[in-house]
Amino acid sequence: MDSENGRPPKAFIHCRTEIYRGRHFSFVTEDLTLPNGRRTEMAMVRHPGSIGVVPLFDDGSVLMEHQYRHCVRDYLLEIPAGTLEAEESPLACARRELEEETGYTAAEIIPLGRTHILPAYSDEVIHLFMARGLAPARRNLDPDEIIRTRVYPLERLLEMIADGEITDALTILALQRAWFYRHGVSGFQPPT
Repeated sequence: MDSENGRPPKAFIHCRTEIYRGRHFSFVTEDLTLPNGRRTEMAMVRHPGSIGVVPLFDDGSVLMEHQYRHCVRDYLLEIPAGTLEAEESPLACARRELEEETGYTAAEIIPLGRTHILPAYSDEVIHLFMARGLAPARRNLDPDEIIRTRVYPLERLLEMIADGEITDALTILALQRAWFYRHGVSGFQPPT
């Protein structure tokens, strides 16, 4: 413990080097001394943050995306998601990405919490939301987005998670949190 403020000590960064800067993230190395006194170098992804949205229709079905992901060379079943733009709030990003990727707007966006999806090598924080009161709008995909949408019952999606058909970690977590919210699971309190 840090004797001055009662909190555990953090790492001391001696030097930071940016190796690559892309459209959505950068890759850096840091020469640092860890809280245990060991000096080391770590490589990490610096990310502005992102959102994931569970678009829920009144009947309890969810608008999902089959999206081509080149890294895994396959289509994955996912919720709409995207990266925060400069100075954009997570809520504004959720509304923007929902409309751009699915062609729907929402009357209500409910926060479902946040998650650090890969904290071993990325500082990305993903803000999770559920969208209700969906209404058709104009879809506007980015040039590199290859997305087909399809509606599934939420219960079926949970079965697909259990069967290993859905493998995207963000989608799994967000669908589970949406189910917790809808079913009033004891102890689940999304942020207000």
